[in-house]
Amino acid sequence: MRARKGLVLLLVCGGALAQPFETPPPPGPPRPVVIAAPGVATLDNGLRVVVAPRRGLPLVTAELVVRSGSETDPAALAGLADITATLLTKGTAKRTAPQIADAAEALGGTLDSSAGWYRSIVTMTVTRTNAAAALDLIAEVARTPRFAQQEVERARRLAVDGLSVALRDPGRLASMAANRAAFGEGAFGHPAHGTQTSLARLKRADVVAQHAKFYRPDNASLIFVGDIDLKEARALAQRTFGDWKRPTAPMPAIGRDDARTQAGDPIVIAMKGSGQAGVALVGPTIARSAPDYFTGVVANTLLGGGYSSRLMQEVRIKRGLSYDIGSRLDARKAGGVWSIGAQTKNESAPELVAVALEEIRRIGDVAAPADELEARKLTVIGAVSRRLETTEDLASTLATFEAYGVPLTDLTTTIDKLSAVTGPQVVDYARKHWEPGTLSIVVAGDADKFADALRAKYPGLRVIAQDKVDLDRANLTK
Repeated sequence: MRARKGLVLLLVCGGALAQPFETPPPPGPPRPVVIAAPGVATLDNGLRVVVAPRRGLPLVTAELVVRSGSETDPAALAGLADITATLLTKGTAKRTAPQIADAAEALGGTLDSSAGWYRSIVTMTVTRTNAAAALDLIAEVARTPRFAQQEVERARRLAVDGLSVALRDPGRLASMAANRAAFGEGAFGHPAHGTQTSLARLKRADVVAQHAKFYRPDNASLIFVGDIDLKEARALAQRTFGDWKRPTAPMPAIGRDDARTQAGDPIVIAMKGSGQAGVALVGPTIARSAPDYFTGVVANTLLGGGYSSRLMQEVRIKRGLSYDIGSRLDARKAGGVWSIGAQTKNESAPELVAVALEEIRRIGDVAAPADELEARKLTVIGAVSRRLETTEDLASTLATFEAYGVPLTDLTTTIDKLSAVTGPQVVDYARKHWEPGTLSIVVAGDADKFADALRAKYPGLRVIAQDKVDLDRANLTK
């Protein structure tokens, strides 16, 4: 009898637990950002010191940000800023690359260097007691890199190998080609990691000259996040970087800007035998300082940011055209790049292009329902909040602010600005900035399976054989 009662109880409880929720609980309101605006001090040589204290955990992230990056690459030397930043940790006047790695490991951290648009960085996270030694290491690699010939050759080989892999991937090839088609000879048109031709001609002297031009205290910010205050940080910065001389010559002018082309007919890159097609739509967009930037972030999230975006729902859930599709708003210091990317079956590439353009049009036609807009806003607000949780992520966020000239007070107002975006504002943004005719469209794949269908819609379609693609040229053709 007792066993029977136990069985009945198990069945009743099991049935109760198995009952699915018909409606998930609503999301809670966004939590406010409980963080003060960072403190700022400037050394006599022009170096900005930015500090965001995070008491309670004995960690410090130190990040040196040189406010120049891939936009400074000369036309014939795509990838120069990227290679230069990579080489900083590969040997200095005092130590070899293995010795630098050993020194960082002894401090309990990893020393990283990289470049992006409008920034080149060196960063390290350590315990508070090791902060001074970590800063010494950052200063050493940033100020006295050796740029040994063998390290230049090794970095170049690795970059070429990575590029060779990318050029065989239809999605990545389509994206690089679409950026070149959208921006032509402008700075944003070239691949930041270089091309096979540009990497082949890059010499050690080019790297040395790049470092001499742009790595200077009046073009840099030193960011501290963690268990440290402004007074301590300024003292550390003065001890380590105070004797870094500011050149008498002004900052060099950048030879290229973010010039863009008029979008033409779509381009097909014929990759014979490719199992899939990569689809990329790329166009110019707003700068980070634009007054409607936060509206753009919400609009982009509604269209293609995350699993519940309209592109994902229409392309993956309803039609099964692609496992993943998304849009990206990359608002930079001077203008920006807006893009959509996906991979699909070769035969369905024309349909995917048409669906993407239709979803863009729909957002500019009518305001999204209030519940949909609110859910998408909460998605992006949650992402912003997560980027402030660790010292590394907060330092990276502040590095972007410094590189793009964004007021540091935006750190405390971002969530409020995102929350305030309305449906009509999103519609206005899409109508103003999302004209389909401004998008360069590139499809890379087995052209025999989709080119005719695309040509029926776009009679001026260009087809370029894979072995004839030249990413150094605005017309993409050798």
